[in-house]
Amino acid sequence: MLTIRKASSGDVLDAWDIRKASVLAACAEYYPEASLSAWVDGSPTDKWASVVERDFYVAIDEGLVVGTGMFTVASGQVDAIFVRPSHMGRGIGRKMLQLLEALARDHGLASMRLDATLNAAPFYRYCGWSGDAISTYRTSRGLELACVPMTRGC
Repeated sequence: MLTIRKASSGDVLDAWDIRKASVLAACAEYYPEASLSAWVDGSPTDKWASVVERDFYVAIDEGLVVGTGMFTVASGQVDAIFVRPSHMGRGIGRKMLQLLEALARDHGLASMRLDATLNAAPFYRYCGWSGDAISTYRTSRGLELACVPMTRGC
């Protein structure tokens, strides 16, 4: 049975590994390989660890961390919804998104926003998010990737 809980310091490496595996599996047809490698290679920094501990949630299936999601209350920003490739297509991303949307409502936010990868934009539209224009997402390492800014009312 799938459960979702607030992430802790013990989830930092799992979150990093899921992010890397998910990006390489799901984004390969939409972005150049060199861009994807630049985005996910390396190892987690202290800054990454603090963000995971502060803003991440993890999906657990039979004791294994299988998905992540991040929600920053101050900005209403959703980010880092990633699912282990072995668990993709099972509704884990949708359940994570629903939890993050509920958090936004609980905090009294009027709307939420996210920057979807090109491959993920149809998923978010299916889940009720709006946005079609292609923009540029800049990673913390300075890499620029095409994205679709999206919003949803709470």
